[in-house]
Amino acid sequence: MMQILVVDDELDVKDLFLQRFRREIRNAEFQLAFANSGEEALKYLAGHQSEVILILSDINMPGMSGFELLRHIRTDFQAPPSPVVMMITAYGDPDSQQQAVELGANDFLTKPLDFTVLKQKLHDLA
Repeated sequence: MMQILVVDDELDVKDLFLQRFRREIRNAEFQLAFANSGEEALKYLAGHQSEVILILSDINMPGMSGFELLRHIRTDFQAPPSPVVMMITAYGDPDSQQQAVELGANDFLTKPLDFTVLKQKLHDLA
């Protein structure tokens, strides 16, 4: 089962993911956890590091940005297995994409999320 941590300050994201992944959750393919901030994500990871396989993080959040979160993940959680990190942004600008890659992101997705593409990427990783 793939454990996925979704980090986004928009509260409706949780309902959206639970709805779009209902079948996969029921079939025990994916287990989803949610954090509303980078700080909350780091707290969660501190207790579940070895379980989380994939992190989907928004870039633009109040407080700690997705980039800062990514920097912490790559610095503080180096013990294997190192999670796959996909960054999500409303702006598909090349600068953000370049910065995400330089900080160690494995992939980059733009909002609104294409869940068909996301599911394919997740199945490729599983």
